[in-house]
Amino acid sequence: MRLHRTQPAVSQVIRKLEESVGETLFDRAARDGSLTAAGVLLRDYAQRLLALRREASSALGELKNLERGHLQLAANEYTCMYLLPAIDQFRRAFPHVNVTVNRMLASRIPEELSLRTFELGVVSFRPDPAQFRTIAVYADSLALIVGPEHPLAKVERVSITDLGSELFVAHNVTSPLRRKVIEAFQRYRTPLNMGIELPTIEAIKRFVAMGNGVALVPHLTVGRELESGDLVRVFVDELEIRRVLRLIHRRQATLSYAGKAFLGTLKAMARTQGPPFYFHVERAGA
Repeated sequence: MRLHRTQPAVSQVIRKLEESVGETLFDRAARDGSLTAAGVLLRDYAQRLLALRREASSALGELKNLERGHLQLAANEYTCMYLLPAIDQFRRAFPHVNVTVNRMLASRIPEELSLRTFELGVVSFRPDPAQFRTIAVYADSLALIVGPEHPLAKVERVSITDLGSELFVAHNVTSPLRRKVIEAFQRYRTPLNMGIELPTIEAIKRFVAMGNGVALVPHLTVGRELESGDLVRVFVDELEIRRVLRLIHRRQATLSYAGKAFLGTLKAMARTQGPPFYFHVERAGA
């Protein structure tokens, strides 16, 4: 094997290595440059290190080519519904990248991103633009839903003042949307009877479909039930509340190859499917 080094240079490197490890590595009495026991041991470790280097280089190449990787996302029950078609598209393009969606309260997501627990999050509000880059990705609205046998199922549109005697099945998680609804009923001096509160949107949908009261939920969460006829949407003029879903990440973060590819997937969805999907990077000062 040619080292392209002179004999004195090689001898100097060997002496420095022996001084570093405190052991004689070559048997000077042997003419064939035989290794001592310490030399054999060190050679074995060196070969393993070289193999690890090759393995690490290969793994890094796989990450770059998206042949492996792990995408960590954070979302709440509602925004998970937006992620489903996005993850479907992403996994079709990059089947070797694992995806984990961690469910948590939306209000906690910016903090968890700051702690580097997750890479990307989906929220329905805009966190501090100085700390987070936000991309508006979906436009949603608030929907009043009723069961197919409910009297309101026969009308297409009502006024908020027509809802004062209705029993509302409410989500018991405090949110900006809940506050907006309460404020709207107060503004129109209409009673809001939240006689039943349930912990999940899925439970609310099922309970209303069984013929119990009415509910206000994000339209994104009831598309399948409206199409099947299990639920009916009634428009309320005074409750045309629009919601924008945003994908967020730390402004100073260097996204993984998987994270960048996921953004590319969302951008492609917006381009091919159009509204309500879109991809708009919001300016920090806006």
